[in-house]
Amino acid sequence: MARDFSKVGVIGLGTMGAGIVEVFARNGIDVVAVEVDAAAVEHGRGVLQHSTDRAVSRGKLTAEDQAALHSRVTFTSDMGDLADCQLVVEAVPEHLDLKKDIFAKLDSIVGPDAVLATNTSSLPVTEIAVATSNPKRVVGMHFFNPAPVLQFVEVVRTVVTEDEVFEDVKALAQRLGKQPVVVGDKAGFIANALLFGYLNHAVAMFESKYASREDIDAAMKLGCGYPMGPLALMDLIGLDTAYEILDTMYKQGRDRLHAPSPIIKQMVSAGLKGRKSGRGFYTYAEEGSSTVVADHLTPKPAAESGLALRPVRRIGVVGSGTMATGIIEVFAKAGYDVVFVARAEAKVAAVQAAIEKSLEKAVQRGKLTEEARAEALTHLTGTTSLDDLRDADLVVEAVVEDLAVKRALFENLDEICRPGAILATTTSSLPVVECAAVTKRPQDVVGMHFFNPAQVMRLVEVVHTVSTADDVVATVQDLCAQVGKQAVTCGDRSGFIVNALLFPYLNDAVKMLQANYASADDIDTAMKTGCGLPMGPFELLDVVGLDVSLAIQRELYLEFREPGFAPAPLLEHLVTAGYLGRKTGRGFRTYA
Repeated sequence: MARDFSKVGVIGLGTMGAGIVEVFARNGIDVVAVEVDAAAVEHGRGVLQHSTDRAVSRGKLTAEDQAALHSRVTFTSDMGDLADCQLVVEAVPEHLDLKKDIFAKLDSIVGPDAVLATNTSSLPVTEIAVATSNPKRVVGMHFFNPAPVLQFVEVVRTVVTEDEVFEDVKALAQRLGKQPVVVGDKAGFIANALLFGYLNHAVAMFESKYASREDIDAAMKLGCGYPMGPLALMDLIGLDTAYEILDTMYKQGRDRLHAPSPIIKQMVSAGLKGRKSGRGFYTYAEEGSSTVVADHLTPKPAAESGLALRPVRRIGVVGSGTMATGIIEVFAKAGYDVVFVARAEAKVAAVQAAIEKSLEKAVQRGKLTEEARAEALTHLTGTTSLDDLRDADLVVEAVVEDLAVKRALFENLDEICRPGAILATTTSSLPVVECAAVTKRPQDVVGMHFFNPAQVMRLVEVVHTVSTADDVVATVQDLCAQVGKQAVTCGDRSGFIVNALLFPYLNDAVKMLQANYASADDIDTAMKTGCGLPMGPFELLDVVGLDVSLAIQRELYLEFREPGFAPAPLLEHLVTAGYLGRKTGRGFRTYA
């Protein structure tokens, strides 16, 4: 017979614990909220009050409902008050010995039919369960922060958990309005196992000074649509918490990608734990504040760099594909004269027609005036001759991702373009320095990686080689700002920022599916509802194309020689079978 769960207990009233209390109480369940002493109890009461006050001020909770919610909560520092609870959820700090001690004590307090749940995000639930005399009634119930907002709950089943226990807890999660996913007892479960590898990689990127914290975060927000950048998210989670989770995951799985980046432990030791301490990767107005304030790492305005920018008035674009067409439109709408080069007159006409159609759609949607459309079209000149680029101040190459083709083109551009003209490549995966090396002006060559569709996506990765001149980088950064884009700057290595962080995470998701740990649907649900990502990894892989994804992952593996970057065999097998995603009607899912 299914348990009623009319009265539950929550041990630990930090941000997560207090949030879990709120979830239960909002749903009409009486809650016994336990902390270690009176001061901690009052702090927990304050956290709950603050959260519900915000909900009232935002119109998400009435004053009457708030009062009713608080009336259902009994605060105490005595675990004995949990005696008649049908469920107790432990939400104390991530220390195994502490959790085991609490569960051992609960054994002699609660009734024999009560369910014991841990909110651990990384520790083995089985080890916690065996601290009790009846491990069959122990289950993981991992909420996500903030618990009242995020709908995802991982229900963690150990090898000894009784079927009816985990079914009752799953049903409770659904009653609470959550989306439960049942998973096995493996370090990190679904969401953290995928999330923290990505976060750790971002920290390593920052630690190596490959890119600034601001550029890493902006790249993932603008390039992937993530709600937060990885370093800002680390500060929100807490660097001490992140270290404990990564360390636990590494000790269980020995995956080098989960070995905490050294800087995390150094920062924790120095008290730089993120928002809660007022300083982590960023500096905040005060402890617990979300307001970022300037510090010694804050980038200085471009005007203070002292670099003289190169004049850019006339821009050349080589290519006639979707990306090239979008880039041409971006520059023309910003008032730059654009000469675009395609291989045949028919392709020149096709580019012109595509831009005219795009501009007309923008006018119809009220995003562009008739005058602005007419003005943009006056800036376009199409040609089939590269020689017409001789007067360009900057030329952007947007041809096929074939190094031999790009190198031949750069040799021609080097001979045609005037001295001092900047030569840029839009490559997303090939080494920029390979294009620069075939010219007599490597200092003038830079990567300018737009994202598709270029008319819409605000991000541009500005990639400097070991030879690129500082004024060239500064000029391209300024140009991006002039056309309404946000430039992020990084060195010339495979994947740049976005692909280097995104595709290993996608590859890890494929490995998780391949290991039969969770289904594609459950993994996608975990990352969308648990982490707030716009698409799950398998949705995204099918959109990008499994062949494209495999090619990028192979490039990353060859460049970094990191065993964890080796493409998942399942991904290789699907590509071999011709299952490439939406474009072929089948990938990780089958499409109509």
